[in-house]
Parts: sequence; C-alpha cells; structure tokens
Amino acid sequence: MNQAHDMPFGASLMEGGGVRFALWAPAVEQVVLELGAAPSSHPMRRDTGGWHRMELRDARPGDAYRFRLPDGLRVPDPASRFNPDDVHGASRVVDPMARAWQHEDWRGRPWEEAVLYELHVGTFTAEGTFAAAQARLRALAQLGITAIELMPLADFPGRRNWGYDGALLFAPDASYGTPEELKALVDAAHGLGLMVLIDVVYNHFGPEGNYLHAYCPQFFNARHQTPWGAAINYDGEGARTVRDFFIHNALYWVEEFRFDGLRMDAIHAIRDDSAQHIVHEICHALHAGPGQERHVHVVLENDANQASFLARDPRGLPLCGTAQWNDDLHHAAHVLATGETDGYYTDFADDPVAQFGRALAQGFVYQGQPSAFRGGKRHGEDASRLPLGAFVSYLQTHDQVGNRAFGERIQAIGEPALIRAAWTCLVFSPHVPMFFMGEEFEASTPFQYFCDFGPELAAAVSNGRREEFGRFKAFADEAARARIPDPNAESTFLASKLRWEECDDPLHEAWRVQLGEMLALRRQRLVPLFAGQRGPGRFEAEGGLLRVEWTLADTTRGLDGPRLHLLAHFGEAPVDGVAPPPGEPFYINAVERDDAGALRLARGAVFVTLQEPGLA
Repeated sequence: MNQAHDMPFGASLMEGGGVRFALWAPAVEQVVLELGAAPSSHPMRRDTGGWHRMELRDARPGDAYRFRLPDGLRVPDPASRFNPDDVHGASRVVDPMARAWQHEDWRGRPWEEAVLYELHVGTFTAEGTFAAAQARLRALAQLGITAIELMPLADFPGRRNWGYDGALLFAPDASYGTPEELKALVDAAHGLGLMVLIDVVYNHFGPEGNYLHAYCPQFFNARHQTPWGAAINYDGEGARTVRDFFIHNALYWVEEFRFDGLRMDAIHAIRDDSAQHIVHEICHALHAGPGQERHVHVVLENDANQASFLARDPRGLPLCGTAQWNDDLHHAAHVLATGETDGYYTDFADDPVAQFGRALAQGFVYQGQPSAFRGGKRHGEDASRLPLGAFVSYLQTHDQVGNRAFGERIQAIGEPALIRAAWTCLVFSPHVPMFFMGEEFEASTPFQYFCDFGPELAAAVSNGRREEFGRFKAFADEAARARIPDPNAESTFLASKLRWEECDDPLHEAWRVQLGEMLALRRQRLVPLFAGQRGPGRFEAEGGLLRVEWTLADTTRGLDGPRLHLLAHFGEAPVDGVAPPPGEPFYINAVERDDAGALRLARGAVFVTLQEPGLA
C-alpha cells in the first residue's frame, strides 16, 4: 500500500503532473521560488495568513528548489523530503508514491512482544548507510530482537552527527542514503518481523542550518527560554500552524515511510502551557489515524518521570505514550555493576540492589520522593496504575554511553558477572528490554559524542564539552581535559563504529548465544502472559540477595495469571541455604541445590520460576 502523507507544507505532486509549493513565511512580503540546477525564478503568491504558494506544471520529481527571501538569502524548504547537498543546499522534489512496497500487508506487532535495539545508522556498520544496516537485520531478528529504534535521521549539518541537531525534520540525512533506501530498510525489516521506530526531536532545532528565524520568527516563543534559545512556539500567537507542522511530521514518518512508531526525545524540554500538550495531540493524531489500521507505538523520553503521559484507558490502551525510557532502572543497575556514584547516580548510591529491585518491581524508582541530585525536590509521579510494559528499560543507551568523556560502554567499567545478571533479570521481567547496538556481543568499541559543525561552532562545542567535564576530579586540570576526544574530529566518529568481526571471537559470541537463548525463553513462556499485566510487583532486598515477584495476566479469562518469581544474588560471596521461590523453574544460572532442596547462589546467580494461580 503506497501512501503519500498529504500536508500543507513543502512540495506536493499534483494530480496530472506538476508540483505545488507552499512556505509559511509570515515575516516577509515576498518569496521567490527558484527551480532547477540553473534556477528559474517564480514569485510566489502571499495570502493574508503569511502563506506563500506556487503551482508549476513543468516541475517534477528530482527537481532542485529553494526559496529566495527579499534580502537575497536562499533557504531550503523546512519541509524538504530530501536535501542531498546538506542543510544549506537546495531541496529536492520527491515522489512519495514511487516505492513498490514488498510487505504492504504488515500490521505491526503488539507492544508486549517488543524487544528493542537502538542503533545509530552512521556507526552501526563500516559503511554507515541505510543499505548496509539493512544487511544486518536478519541476524537481529534471529537473535530475538523484534523492534529496531533508529536514532534521529532528520537532516543535520555536516557528514556526521548523533542526529539530535536536525534542522530539516522531514528529510532523512543524505549521508545515510536516499528516502527510497530508508523505505527499503523499513520494508526489509517488516519482512523479517521487525518493527521499526524512529527517534524524533520536537523540543528544539539544531544550532546550524535552521533558517526559520529569518522568515518565520512565529515558530519560536521568547516567553519560554531553553538551553537552545527561545522555545518552539507550541502555545503562543501563531502556534496552531507550528503545532500542525510537528503533527504532520509524526504522521509523515508513520504513513509515508511506514514506521511502526516514534521515540520522542526529551519531552520534558518541550515548553507548552496549552490546554492540550503537544505530545498528547501528536499521540491522538497517530492513534486516530494510522493506529486504526495497525499497531503504532510512541516511546517517550521524559526526565520528569511523568506517569500521566503513560495513562491507560479502561481497556488498557494508551491514552498518550505507549512507554517511556526508564533511566531509573539504568541508574540503579549502573551503580550496582560499576560502583560509580557521581552526578545523577547519587540518588541510587544507597543500597543499589534494593533500588534495582524497586525499579524492576515498580518501573520508576522516583514517583514523588525527594531527589538529592535535584536539591531535595520531589521527583516523578505515581506509576502504580501502569503496566510494567510501559517502561523501556536497559543497561546502556547512546546517552548513557556517549555522555561519558570517553564513551565507554558498561562492559569496560563494570563487573561482567553483575552486568550479565542484571541483564538476565531485565530479560525475564515484564519490562520492555532495550539493547544498544553491539551490546548483544559485548562490543569493545566506545560510542563517543561526535558532530561536524562549521569552524566557529565546532570550536565552541569542543571547548564547551571539555569545560563541562572540568567539574569532575578526573578532569580538574587542563591536560586531562585535553585528552577528551574532539567531537568534530572524524577520528572520534570512526572510533565509534562497531567492529562486527568481534562476533567471531568466542568470548563475544558466548554472550550472544546466551542472550538468544534467554530471549527465546522470554518469547515462548512469558510474552503470552504480559498482555493485560497491570500494576507493580513486589520486591525484597537483603544484602546482595534480591527477590522480585510479579502477577501476570490470564487474558483468556480476564483473571490474574501466574506469578513470575525472580531470585538474584549480587553479593560478594556465595550464599548457602537460600529457599527457592515457588513455582516451576524455567531459567537457572550459577545456582546449585543441596540434598534438602536449598539453593547455593554464586555471585551473579539468577533463578526464575513461574507459579500457577492458587499454588503455594
């Protein structure tokens, strides 16, 4: 099913041939459309609402175009579908119906089946392209991954970027390939049973390549100031058109590229005092539109732990976001495995085993309690009515790795036995587990912060990053800070690329095999019981010993189903005489039984059982 998303912005093909161009530029009286490589000039018609429009019957897909402002400044289309010459270059007319989809019957997967894999297209493979990433999908599906989450693709300045500096939000960055190649990646993923989510940034534009201030200052609201300057205008004069721009962007990715949903970056940084928050409006548009035909999911990043954005209706369906990245579980697991307690890890330094257990049982650790890291302010909202599938949990992400000075993965700084035990606990929990690319074979490569800005901005970014780490003792002197990789150096980017040959190393391969076996058990034994699971579990932590219990769901009868029990040991020395949890054991690692049935648990041991309803 080919589908072009119809929107009032940008360049749209007309029935019978030709292209319709539209630009909202209320701050200027005249805009000239320049079309072609040797551009012809076409003054556009302005209406009273600040829209400039033009229809050209001889325009066609592949044509270059840009807009010339009264002062002579030439700007790309903010709704460009493709900008092959980077954010300062001309846009291209695209035929969104050109793709012959091979898996048009794909309807997605229910959320309880999700096992996420976050990847950055540029560093996932040596080539750093959509086509090269596509070639790696089969191995992920065979491992047990069911959804890939692509870091932002919106056109960014230069040849490399994490993606969070996007300036043209509708254009996949040309360094990765063409829109057609991105669609081929999504299509191939669907053929393998993989969902594909795209990370989108609706809280700011990148610092280079955003020309909206020149002709449309109404896109920003100076009443709200952010680290990036005036906030995007979701609630001031002219906000209706701005809100529509982002709603159309969300629908565009899901309808035109057939993504299975979005990951929305840092919604806590969105400033919106409207009666209906923009995140709610976007989610409603997705649920009421493509979500009527197939499974569409929205994953939020929200540092404020606002459970209200994850509320369910009486049937258990999301009213807004499907799930949220759960930093609380990450922080607890990180302290547990590494012993680091700086910065935001301060809040998890006190009994990290209990904090990890609380996160596994309840989702958020902080649901309104005072946070030392936040100066004693209360943090988070009550999440007790949420299913635990509303929490996407992990041991590392691009943020948690890349925001370290040298981009070390947790395997480089933590104890392997504890890391693997924490992962085992997560895989067998009702949370949605997420891996960061390469984690399945314990990649040795770092993931460092990289970008490719112009000279002046590049220097500011490099100096700013080194100054930021100056508050840590390890980087107190200038010589230590000078060793921090330069984000703008190509070598920083190249060092972050996965080395797939590591998969052939027996040590790396052993974890991948073990992980695949665990994911198969999760899929076969637990996923059928996760649908309809509601509310928190219970946990007990004493010393290094952790017990967690969750009540699952019997969806066939609408009753409580089996109880899932987890026993894990994170203590220094083995422990003897431990009573096993009730139920049928279905995963055991580093555990021995004595003649009386009591357990001996080594450091990093995990024991998982399922207890049928009504059985002691």
